[in-house]
Amino acid sequence: MHGPASPGWLLVALCAATGAYCLLRMRSAVEEQRRAAGGEALMGFGMAAMAIPAAAFTPPGWAWPAYAAVFAAAALRALWALWASRARSHHLHHLVGASAMVYMAAVMAGSPTPAPGHAHGHAGAGVPLLTGVLLLYFTGYVLVAGARLLPVQVPVAVPAGAVGSRSGSGVAWGDRPELARACRLSMGIGMLAMLLTM
Repeated sequence: MHGPASPGWLLVALCAATGAYCLLRMRSAVEEQRRAAGGEALMGFGMAAMAIPAAAFTPPGWAWPAYAAVFAAAALRALWALWASRARSHHLHHLVGASAMVYMAAVMAGSPTPAPGHAHGHAGAGVPLLTGVLLLYFTGYVLVAGARLLPVQVPVAVPAGAVGSRSGSGVAWGDRPELARACRLSMGIGMLAMLLTM
């Protein structure tokens, strides 16, 4: 993607760490969580690969159409899951995210090839209206996902004489909903950063 190298490497690290965590979430005992985690791992690693600063690595000409093909397949899978599932909002988000990745890959494929040692050339940053709609969507998603991470105070009755805290809740760390939400939030922030640097 375009932009300075330091924030680019931070984005690569964020997306790669998110993808790695999502791979670990694929060990969940809940089938729906495994499926969602697989799509999110693909998104995290794909975003990390696309965010590598151009000064460090200029992908070959076939890379952008390959990214577009992979994420078009992911978008079709999300569309199928949207049609066949009850968890429509989650699958709709995966469809929008995969489609945004196809869009960004297509824009990058249309960028002129830069001279060696220079950043990617700008191709007009894509279709301004579509880029704006995607920016609005992901901004709203990040705000809602961030609000869902805020702790809610729930009064808990503690029996008299009870000491200590509940450290063993019985939920595996890969199945913890707040970690999955944080993972999705970081990918939403990464998507915003990538759209802004197009």
